[in-house]
Amino acid sequence: MNKILQAHLALIAVNLIYGANYSIAKEVMPTHVQPFAFVLMRVGGALILFWIVSSLFIREKIDKKDLPRFALLAVFGVACNQLLFLKGLSITTPINASIIMISNPIVVLLIAATVLKERISVNKLVGIGFGIAGAMLLLLFNKSFSFGSETITGDVMILINSISWALYLVLVKPLMHKYNTFTIVKWVFLFGFLYVLPFGFKEFTEVKWEELPPVIWYDILFVVVATTFFAYVLNTYALRALSPSIVSIYIYLQPFLATLFAIFVYRNDTLDLRKITAAVLIVFGVYLVSMPFKKTKEG
Repeated sequence: MNKILQAHLALIAVNLIYGANYSIAKEVMPTHVQPFAFVLMRVGGALILFWIVSSLFIREKIDKKDLPRFALLAVFGVACNQLLFLKGLSITTPINASIIMISNPIVVLLIAATVLKERISVNKLVGIGFGIAGAMLLLLFNKSFSFGSETITGDVMILINSISWALYLVLVKPLMHKYNTFTIVKWVFLFGFLYVLPFGFKEFTEVKWEELPPVIWYDILFVVVATTFFAYVLNTYALRALSPSIVSIYIYLQPFLATLFAIFVYRNDTLDLRKITAAVLIVFGVYLVSMPFKKTKEG
């Protein structure tokens, strides 16, 4: 199996996890665990896993001059991303968050063009358009969709989180040529843990552990191991073979994958023509953005 195909499969797995995460994380917050405490648990748990795996199998040293870059990546990829997403999700709806995150590939495309000089091709623009159309076809028919004053603070937090994640995807790309995936994420999460500790420590001490139902423990475990550990590793791995624009457009699969999750796991939804049409639009959009840019011959 070639690296390009492996990268695409990794992104499908990541977005399947993210699609389920909106509802799973919402079950935990804020009834059982406050958002910042959940961030601390998520980052701290994943940090331990990253360093264990890296110590056992990688043992790669980093150039000290790259430490400031790791520290900056931790701001965008961990601190702002995690704190704003979970806090925002706790005071808005999962469907609102899904719609706002549609902005991510557009922001990634603009930042990548500025920082990495990535070419904005017609294919990418049209592909993002198809992705937006497919995602909106799924999301806007959802009865729980509503922007209003009661969700505006959470909605803004999710938007800033989207921009922050876009910056991370673009700025981490140059390090892909220098370090192993686990080396990158373990250092990013080390700095990230230091950033989120002051925000989450108080809420963490207030968690009533003995009162948490078993299903909430399973939800927490899913968010730490799947949504954080595996998702960050797979995302970073995919960036080795693919551009940030391709990685980001997979976010449009999340609403459809979340729908499949609801159909086949919770049995509370059905597959209809609208959902199938949305899936076709999204997959076609991903295909267009993934197509390599071909230079025209001169003369």
